[in-house]
Amino acid sequence: QVQLVESGGGLVQPGGSLLLSCAASGFTFSWYTMSWYRQAPGKERELVASITRFGGRTNYKDSMKGRFTISRDNAKNTMYLQMNSLKPEDTAVYYCKAEDLAAWGQGTQVTVSS
Repeated sequence: QVQLVESGGGLVQPGGSLLLSCAASGFTFSWYTMSWYRQAPGKERELVASITRFGGRTNYKDSMKGRFTISRDNAKNTMYLQMNSLKPEDTAVYYCKAEDLAAWGQGTQVTVSS
């Protein structure tokens, strides 16, 4: 049974940092490109970043490039998103997804506010 569990969200001041984690189970993790998405109130869900099977290629939305870093540890079946220099507009629920699988995590709330 495919399961994705996000953690690490919380309340942080502008300019602060958070590390999000996505723990995967129920499938062969290393066979799939993995992605982070986010959805802010009143907005559509958008792609934040993706990473190929062994981390050889990463992709970021322009607004996150240079601030966010996606990574994965296949031995731990875990994907990460290191978020630095956070801005209020980064406030959203962040979701984990295994590409090519109809599977999403439950999401973790990130709130950037002073």
